[in-house]
Amino acid sequence: MTLVLYYHPLASFCHKVLIALYENGTPCEKRLVDLGDDEASARFLALWPVGKIPVLRDESRDRTLPETTIIIEYLDRHYPGAQPLLPHDDDARLEARLWDRFFDLYVQAPMQKIVLDRLRGEGERDARGVAEARATLDSAYTMLERRMSERSTAGRNWAAGEAFGLADCAAAPALFFAAILAPFPPAHRHLAAYFERLLQRASVQRVIAEAQPYFPMFPYKELIPARFLAGGRTATKAQ
Repeated sequence: MTLVLYYHPLASFCHKVLIALYENGTPCEKRLVDLGDDEASARFLALWPVGKIPVLRDESRDRTLPETTIIIEYLDRHYPGAQPLLPHDDDARLEARLWDRFFDLYVQAPMQKIVLDRLRGEGERDARGVAEARATLDSAYTMLERRMSERSTAGRNWAAGEAFGLADCAAAPALFFAAILAPFPPAHRHLAAYFERLLQRASVQRVIAEAQPYFPMFPYKELIPARFLAGGRTATKAQ
């Protein structure tokens, strides 16, 4: 197969790329990366020495692509489907990139800070850093509530355009895991409604369903809402 995705089903940034692939039904071989296995780790590091997933390998073009936004833009350019992931208009593309970066930097990054801190030993934890990460999430939620309120008033359902795209691929896993750690405030009804729209996408449902067997590995597994566990409401809709 031409495209190979090196990934892990529980990794939120991998979810972002998987959603893009599933939106357009793009054929792609998936190879699970087990960095705990020395031999598997060595093979992956030979491909991408930074060692972070996901990485897309395009055998037909002899290209190795790291970084989720770059991967999705590459797919949109060289393997386009029925659902364009970036708009053609330059200003609209800039808007899509802006909100893609917003979800990566101000939702995904602080969420991962909180998760990774729980994996540290008692004497290595960063209470101040976690507090700052939670404050960043709070600010991001406030900004997203305002953003989605404005878009709702204009009759637009998605983060950066008239149709589901790059920014929404970033939003779905970012908000999914962040909301487990820091649920949306009750007053943020537009943000909550946007999240529910994301959950209705077949691509998002499929990613969640594929991640379910790995949820016991999640450091905050006890906080995962029941509807996202096997047999829950969202799980029954997964395709």
